[in-house]
Amino acid sequence: MNIAQALAYRGEPESYERQENAWLLEHITKIDSFDLIMKKDQELTAEQEQLYMESLARITAGEPLAYVTGSQPFWTLDLKVTKDTLVPRPDTEVLVETVLRLELPEDARVVDLGTGTGAIALSLASERPDWIVTASDIYEPTLEVAEFNAKKHDLEHVQFVLGSWLKPFGRAFFDVIVSNPPYIDANDVHMKDLATEPERALVADNHGLADLEQIILQSKKHLTVHGWVVLEHGYDQGEAVRHLFLQAGYREVRTVKDYGGNDRVTLGQWQH
Repeated sequence: MNIAQALAYRGEPESYERQENAWLLEHITKIDSFDLIMKKDQELTAEQEQLYMESLARITAGEPLAYVTGSQPFWTLDLKVTKDTLVPRPDTEVLVETVLRLELPEDARVVDLGTGTGAIALSLASERPDWIVTASDIYEPTLEVAEFNAKKHDLEHVQFVLGSWLKPFGRAFFDVIVSNPPYIDANDVHMKDLATEPERALVADNHGLADLEQIILQSKKHLTVHGWVVLEHGYDQGEAVRHLFLQAGYREVRTVKDYGGNDRVTLGQWQH
């Protein structure tokens, strides 16, 4: 099988499947996806062909491409992912953009709760080297992946803390508390499409709102005056999350839409 045959093995021309084929071949052959067409007549080795077919079978069975290749691009970073982490989604970049637009001190203290791969914390640290960035996660194998990604991108000034939400932070105060917590209702029809990813990182009680509410309430004791909480949530949860912020006494509450035009990030400021 040559590269042209491998590229055309699955999906219609211009389809997402063809794009996945290219990414997979780039990973296996170490040829940049832009150069694959130039080398379309190059034969795959027997090992490369076997790995390609096995990898396609895993993707067809519902596994995300990122689990197959072991990495996922996010913001300007290429992040290691494992089955202990969620695959970072492009919509989460909206959360990063939202935080970068806030008026904050030059040495702002920022914490990313439930960091997963470290996507949010490391993206912010890469853009704002003077910020004091901390990332937490409740699950040690997940935190180890985030720490690996920090080292990989020379962002070793980011601190990592094991624990649930704000419990490990004692009397620490932050200018911004960010999180992409579990927010999917256990009965949501989309869960069947996410079966290979860790459920504990996806599902929350109270129709997906339990962890969002917990963070909003816990954050009040850990925010500087005029500090912000910035949270990712489901496309249909904007109104409910704004209500949680307002009910807890936050001001300047607003929702930001993702690239698909859906409610995706809601933030509030603590002014007490």
